[in-house]
Amino acid sequence: MPNFSVAFVGTGPDPENPDWGTHSGMAYHHARGYDELEQCELVACADLVTERGQEFAGEFDLPDAAVYEDYGAMVAEHEPDFVSVCTPIPTHAPIVTDLAESGHVGAIHCEKPMANTWGDAHRMTEVCEREGVQLTFNHQRRFGDPWMEAKRLLDDGVIGDLTRVEMGCSELFDYGSHLIDLCHYYVDETDPEWILGAIDYREENIKYGAHNENHAFVQWRYENGVYGVASTGVGEEMPAVHNQLFGTEGRIEVLPEGWGEDGPTLRVRRKDGTEWEEHYMGLGPLIPRAIEHIVEAYDDGRQPALSGEHALRATEIIFGAWESARRRGRVEFPLDIEDNPLESMVEDGVLNPAPENGEVE
Repeated sequence: MPNFSVAFVGTGPDPENPDWGTHSGMAYHHARGYDELEQCELVACADLVTERGQEFAGEFDLPDAAVYEDYGAMVAEHEPDFVSVCTPIPTHAPIVTDLAESGHVGAIHCEKPMANTWGDAHRMTEVCEREGVQLTFNHQRRFGDPWMEAKRLLDDGVIGDLTRVEMGCSELFDYGSHLIDLCHYYVDETDPEWILGAIDYREENIKYGAHNENHAFVQWRYENGVYGVASTGVGEEMPAVHNQLFGTEGRIEVLPEGWGEDGPTLRVRRKDGTEWEEHYMGLGPLIPRAIEHIVEAYDDGRQPALSGEHALRATEIIFGAWESARRRGRVEFPLDIEDNPLESMVEDGVLNPAPENGEVE
């Protein structure tokens, strides 16, 4: 007999035929993760586009009566233990806070990035903590085999003491939120002290309703003395890795997924002159592992690795980097802003990205 009921807000297209940049079908990924667990039962879904909700319901054998346009009505009727929120970024904060304050929900698992402003990201975690609702975000790469193996090797002292973490990807906010979260994973969630960042945004780059820079180069420092470095967009090939760990006795590289087809996904090199040690492994079932973890954490009453607190730490790096670009100088933590610096610079005309079609209006 299932112990936990699960509902969904935002169903989007099926991932077998996604419209990338608008939807990625994440509700389907979440649902398949819950569906694999004997203790979970899928009970309802809500979407402003009824046809999408009906398609989702058909995929997971939900009755027609379990499809809603109003997520408030859905949770009031079903009082689900878990709600997965898979909607565009600007809607995360109002939906999460509504759900938490409804008194009908036990846990919320939200897609990343957290929210479109720093103030909203804070409010989400504060409201859920006040209401006793477990809040998690889908930084599922923490459960990927190469990243977990890198952490194991680091903790085993294979590269000595950690001195620097690096990351490279397409942008800080969308993809980058995963890799920054992993940087914090490697430093055991140590708080950052300061950040210095530069960005370029000449071509409009909107994903899931939020702006993303075209190119960024960022440096930050943790309270334990470890440095962080991020290069995105035009510069993402500089590190040529997703994550790289430098230690006093060597380094570990976690390589892009595509390399796993013809080459290693993880490499280790020590300073004693040894050749690269190459590890060949797949990513593993990331989202099912993440879903299983948050359900177990809820059942046990312990803090999950994907907690709002951990996600907030990663989000602070992103908004801190953009705030550094706005101030043209180093920014000390904790971050003392409410808005989204990148979005504000676009709205204020400080940045003037050309539309996606390349035509300047």
